[in-house]
Amino acid sequence: MAAHRKPKQPPLAGQAVRTAATLALASAATATLFEGSGHAEPLPTTAQVTAKVDRLYREAEVATERYNGAAERADEARAAFDRLRDEAARRTQRLNTARAGLGAVAAAQYRSGGLDPAVQLALTSDPDEYLERAALAEKAGDRQAATVTAVRRELAAIRQLRAESEGRLTALREHEAELRRQKAAVTGRLASARTLLARLTAEERARYEAAAAGRDASGTSTGSAGSTGSATARADRSSGGGRGPVTAPNTRAAEAISFARAQLGKPYVWGATGPSGYDCSGLTQAAWRAAGVSLPRTTYTQINAGTRVSRSQLAPGDLVFFYSGISHVGLYIGGGQMIHAPRPGAPIRVAPIDEMPFAGATRVG
Repeated sequence: MAAHRKPKQPPLAGQAVRTAATLALASAATATLFEGSGHAEPLPTTAQVTAKVDRLYREAEVATERYNGAAERADEARAAFDRLRDEAARRTQRLNTARAGLGAVAAAQYRSGGLDPAVQLALTSDPDEYLERAALAEKAGDRQAATVTAVRRELAAIRQLRAESEGRLTALREHEAELRRQKAAVTGRLASARTLLARLTAEERARYEAAAAGRDASGTSTGSAGSTGSATARADRSSGGGRGPVTAPNTRAAEAISFARAQLGKPYVWGATGPSGYDCSGLTQAAWRAAGVSLPRTTYTQINAGTRVSRSQLAPGDLVFFYSGISHVGLYIGGGQMIHAPRPGAPIRVAPIDEMPFAGATRVG
C-alpha cells in the first residue's frame, strides 16, 4: 500500500511559486510605471527652441538653394526637349513632302506601264522625239535619286532626334523629381519651425524676432523685446537702408544697389525672384539683372559668376557669401553692410556682414 501512496509535496512549495509569480508581475508593472513617467523627456527651454528654429531656417535655406538649382536644370532640360521636338516636327514635315514627291513619280511610272526603255524606243514612230524625252527622263531620275537620298537622311535625323528627345525627357523627369524632394524638404523644415515657435508665448516670440532684428542691426543679439516685420524695415530705412548716395566702383554696381534698396521691406519668399518677394539669391540675381548683368540662379553658382575678391578688397556691388556650403548671399553696399533677404518672416533689410560666417565674395559687372 505504501508503494501506491502519493508522494508528499515539500512544505509551502505551491505557495512559494505563486508568491514568486506575483512579485515578478509587480516588478514588471513597477518598471513600466517608472519607464513611462520617471524618464519622460523634459520640455525644451526657450533658448533651445529658438536655437532649433534658427537651425531649421538654415536647413530650409540650404534646401531652397538646391530647389533653385533643380528648377534651373529642369527649365534647361525642358527648353532643350522643346527644341528637339520642334526640330523633329520640321524634319517630319520635310520628310512627308519628299515622300509625296516620290509617290507622284511612282504613280506616273505605273500609268506609263513601266515599259523597258529599249521597247519604248522600238515602238515609237519618232526616234528623235523619244531620245529627247529619254534625256529629260534621265534628269528626272537624277532628281528622284536625290529625293530618295534626302528621304533617307531625314529618316536618320528624325531617329536621332527622337533618341535625344527621350534622353532629355528622362533628364527632365529626374529634375522634376528632385524639385519635389527639395520642395518637401523646405516646406517640412519651415513647418517644423512654425510648430516650435507656436510653443513660445507671444512675448517670447517677440523677443526672438527682436533678437534676430538686433543681430541684423548690430551683428550681436540684443535679447530685448521689440517690433518685427514692417517696423524692422522702417528701422532699416532710417538707419542707412534708405535711398542715400552710394559710392560704387561703376555705374552698374550703383544700379544694382539702387534696385536692392528699392526692395527693402519686401518679404523673403523661398524660391522667389520678385517682384513682390525674393529669396537671397533671387534678390541678388534681380538686382544685377536690373543693371544689365545676367547671373545664374543659385548661391553656389553665383559665387563663380565673377572675379573672387578677398574680404579686405570688398567694394559696393560685390556679392558676399556665407556658411561653408555657400548657402546664403547678400549684396555688399559698403561700410561692412549688405542688403539681403534673411529668412522666412524677416523682410529684406540692411545687415552687417559680420552676422554670419563669411565664406567669400565675388565681383561681377
